[in-house]
Amino acid sequence: MEVALLPAELSRFDLSRHTVVVFDVLRATTTMTAALDAGVEEIRIFTDIDAARSAGDSFGADRLLCGEQNCLRPSGFDLGNSPGVWHAGHAGRTLFMATTNGTRALVGARGAAHLLVGAIVNASAVARQVANQGCDAILLCAGTNGRAAMEDLIGCGAVLSAMDRIGPMDCAGDESRIARWLYESNKHNLSAALGQSEGGRNVLAAGLGADIEFAARLDALTTVGRAIEAPDGLRIRKITSTD
Repeated sequence: MEVALLPAELSRFDLSRHTVVVFDVLRATTTMTAALDAGVEEIRIFTDIDAARSAGDSFGADRLLCGEQNCLRPSGFDLGNSPGVWHAGHAGRTLFMATTNGTRALVGARGAAHLLVGAIVNASAVARQVANQGCDAILLCAGTNGRAAMEDLIGCGAVLSAMDRIGPMDCAGDESRIARWLYESNKHNLSAALGQSEGGRNVLAAGLGADIEFAARLDALTTVGRAIEAPDGLRIRKITSTD
């Protein structure tokens, strides 16, 4: 198990031999997990707003545009990047999504043997999936505007803690130890810890404090998303018992 603080660090790995779990706890990977848990069929991933809008417009009426710019819903998009908005009425829909950090991190991890979506809300479920894959794993922090993000490290630490309960693992590098320490030090008040991070302060300044409360709900969900390569890019789908 290794932790990468930013997508740029992936260049030192042979991704084809690794499971990669991407964390953008505030908020993209938490939102993706919540959307899939509500029954969204598929999330198509884009690195910028214009590409998501163009692809969504070509898809037809049964699509949802989801994303954020400076924490807020982009003009013309159906939804922003808040995890608490998803419900059963969204079941079966196809989501076109672009965010500042999370979707770009997922695209940057293309080529991994297994590419998963991680968060605090599904930490134990992610740990089980990583253990099932049976290969070395990289827990990738999306970061905030090119800088390491404390909330992503806490998410990595939550998964490492759950992995430790499953069985023996080898944590390589101090990044893994820092992530584990951050989680263990804050696990009894995760919402406060997330709110103190730079990303958390940005979310609070945008008036979206409920998103932090949602993202801090340890193991509230058992859904895990997996990225699938398609000719037009990455698509995230829920892992099922038959996968």
